[in-house]
Amino acid sequence: MRSLIAAVVATVVTAAPVLAQEQEAHETVNLLAPNAGLMFWTLLIFLVLLVILARFAFKPLTAAVEAREAALEAAIKQAQKDRDDAAKYLADQTKALDAARAEAQRMIAESRVTGEKLRNEMLEQTKHQQHELLERARAEIDNERKRAIADLRREAVELAVAGASKVIERNLDDQTNRQLVESFLATVPTSAARGGR
Repeated sequence: MRSLIAAVVATVVTAAPVLAQEQEAHETVNLLAPNAGLMFWTLLIFLVLLVILARFAFKPLTAAVEAREAALEAAIKQAQKDRDDAAKYLADQTKALDAARAEAQRMIAESRVTGEKLRNEMLEQTKHQQHELLERARAEIDNERKRAIADLRREAVELAVAGASKVIERNLDDQTNRQLVESFLATVPTSAARGGR
């Protein structure tokens, strides 16, 4: 309703100078000569339009400009906040990345230490197994040597008995011959074994 009234008033006010000009149109116009009627109506129209614009247009325009200004300030503040958040997030991510790198370096160092320890344990275990294997081989060799010496003694006894029976030309019983030769050989090999070694 107010805008309708304002439009009617504006039409009337703007129409009055046009009518005044039509009445003066019959006369010659001198642009340098002041015309009091024209100046009055121009001033009156200007003042009326100024009041109407001040009452109905300037306030909404000023409010719109202020609202736009407030929206821009809010957008700038939000952008600054977003920028600060992004910088904080970047710093957090950088810290997390540094922590992950440090953890990876720690794990690599730990793996090296564990690998070295495992290698040393395996070497020690291999040396121990090798030592046991050598000991077992030495024991087997010693057992085989003893068995070979025992076999050799038995054979020597049998040969000695066979030789002695031929020399004596009589055959003693086997058990007696063996005891005789074994008792003789029991005294002889200790000195022969020491000399052989």
